[in-house]
Amino acid sequence: MSRWLGFELRVALRFLREGRMQTLLIIVGVAAGVAVVAYISALISGLQGNTLTKTLGAQAHVSVRAPDDVVTPARPPAPDGRTLTETQPRAQRLRSVANWQALLPVLERMPAIAAVSPMVAGGGLALRGEASQAIALTGVDLDRYDRIIGLRSKVVSGSPRLAPGEAIIGRELASDLGVHVGDRLTVQTGSVSDSVRVTALVDLGVRDLNRRTVIVPLRAAQNLLGLPGGATNLDLTLKDVWKAQALAQDLRQQFPYKVESWQETNAQLVAALNAQTISTALIRGVVLMVVVLGIASVLVVSVVQKRREIGILRAMGATRGQVLRVFLVQGAVVGALGSLLGLALAMGMIWLFTTFVHGSDGLPLFFIRLQLATALKVAGLATACGVLAAIAPARRAAAMDPAEAIRM
Repeated sequence: MSRWLGFELRVALRFLREGRMQTLLIIVGVAAGVAVVAYISALISGLQGNTLTKTLGAQAHVSVRAPDDVVTPARPPAPDGRTLTETQPRAQRLRSVANWQALLPVLERMPAIAAVSPMVAGGGLALRGEASQAIALTGVDLDRYDRIIGLRSKVVSGSPRLAPGEAIIGRELASDLGVHVGDRLTVQTGSVSDSVRVTALVDLGVRDLNRRTVIVPLRAAQNLLGLPGGATNLDLTLKDVWKAQALAQDLRQQFPYKVESWQETNAQLVAALNAQTISTALIRGVVLMVVVLGIASVLVVSVVQKRREIGILRAMGATRGQVLRVFLVQGAVVGALGSLLGLALAMGMIWLFTTFVHGSDGLPLFFIRLQLATALKVAGLATACGVLAAIAPARRAAAMDPAEAIRM
């Protein structure tokens, strides 16, 4: 194998050297295609990763809640009769997940689940002097909740603690109320109120969340919202975020609770991500098609220009298979060299993006990097496209009659 490969490789490289300008142009063309594909792949991957991080940075992958209150009919309708009814939906109230203490260890033992956190959530008011602000009150076990959204990593001021009488609030809410770490504010829910001391300010990545979030100990929220010993949610974080929908369906079949995945909660976001993925695939396909056509056109011209040389090779004993492989090797060499140059160009484009494209805070909009697996995949595709593009010219060259080729 190495014997015939050495012959084909030497002849292929000689043909490429003799047409230096054509070879250089097609390698640059392949490099441009590879650079576009690699850069777009890295850009979309970074954009989607950044979007998911911001979206899921303040919410669970799967949430388990008590089922909604529904109106039960007074009596079932008659089989052969027609009943005209108008049912007024019931107003939903805070309800605890039944037997959540027993459900907690069951969920934690499931292999797909990384962490489980009970939560009590409801509305209220934050008061300080004459200032008041509507809030989303959340009661949690800090250590468990930190494994769900990484709360400690979002602290911008203070030390995250949730002892009795303490609270963590959003940075915008602190600005609206004029409080700092160590100050006290009053949390009111209906006729119940409690004074808490702010231990930390957090940035959850969404300004509206920062303006409404007040996090207190689980027991304090149970007392404020009138759910002693209860939990309105069980928040789950999964080892693979994309398995949330399948797990939610399994949990709905096993337990009589309302279970929602992050895909269901953010249906428009999932649709946008799918649209991005499809658009990226279309761009890759079009660019790779252009690469194939470019290599094929150059090799077709090369076959026409090298007719006499091909005829001499055949007359000297080169087989049709050897001539065929010469042009296939040319396609592979052009694809490989173009891939290496294209990956280098893509890395330069990524560096330019992360260095010069900044947000309003002066930091990069998001970080992107070319994964090794993506680089190898793109390079392999480009090389395969080079071989594919060479098939037609190679067959044409192999089919030449030596005598006619030499006379031309």
